[in-house]
Amino acid sequence: MPFSNSSDPSPSFLLASLPGLEAAQGWMAIPLCCAYVLALAGNCAVLLVVRAEPGLHAPMYFFLCMLAAIDLALATATVPRVLSFYWLGSREIGFGACLLQMFLIHTLSAIESTVLLAMALDRYVAICHPLRHAAVLTNAATAKIGLLAVARGVLFFLPLPLLLLPLPFCGSRALSHSFCLHQDVMNLACANTTPSVVYGLTAILLVMGLDAVLICLSYLLILKAVLRLPAWRERLKVFSTCIAHVCVVLAFYVPLIGLSVVHRFGKDLAPLVHIIMGNIYILVPAVLNPIIYGVRTKQIRRRILSLIHVSDR
Repeated sequence: MPFSNSSDPSPSFLLASLPGLEAAQGWMAIPLCCAYVLALAGNCAVLLVVRAEPGLHAPMYFFLCMLAAIDLALATATVPRVLSFYWLGSREIGFGACLLQMFLIHTLSAIESTVLLAMALDRYVAICHPLRHAAVLTNAATAKIGLLAVARGVLFFLPLPLLLLPLPFCGSRALSHSFCLHQDVMNLACANTTPSVVYGLTAILLVMGLDAVLICLSYLLILKAVLRLPAWRERLKVFSTCIAHVCVVLAFYVPLIGLSVVHRFGKDLAPLVHIIMGNIYILVPAVLNPIIYGVRTKQIRRRILSLIHVSDR
């Protein structure tokens, strides 16, 4: 039967189950749970280490703390609900809860994209204008950038659930993922979704798309400055300070692009592909970011090793 949020007091959607593997979902959820625990442990460790180490109280590491907090929030907004479905069988999610989860996912992703752009700016100023770095990226400026990132994400993506709120939904209530995404929910509406489509695409292009272009531009300028250095050893030493950030950028944008391609061109793909790509998009950055910076940053690595009573040899 058709259902509408205007007439039904409790409309709901059905989270995507693993096709053909419903009986084994409890076991399939174990790797997902392990990845979530790893993400929690890694990002919490980064936050604690940066707080405890005065030598890490610098813009680059404050931005890293912002990434860790965002990844914690994004994973917590999705994974526990997925695990409750896989282990407890609670597949149904209410309309309001779905819109809230959708808003959090897109807003937190936009905030993370902005922080990655700010980190690229930090690397650009540090390499191309080192004498101005301390004056440009002060602790106060870093805090303002963080607040701007939050405001930008909220302002751009708050209209997404508001545009879906008055729409009627009918027919299938089954989502393509184990959590709520804008395009997935929008496709279930039985009304004109053109305003939602246009605004969603515009928001993505003006936030993630613009950020990606500016990050690429900053690294072109960094590469230009590095190539001016006389010795190859010096070039490698300078550019090595950017390797961790480049890896984090790839860990964020590659799953994002992959998920977008699957939504746009993967209608004939197996449903399992959509579910796997969605989980990768949520968990890969949260798991990899602390590992990447833990490996590349000696202070973080030593502190974490000392916490688990292992000496750094």
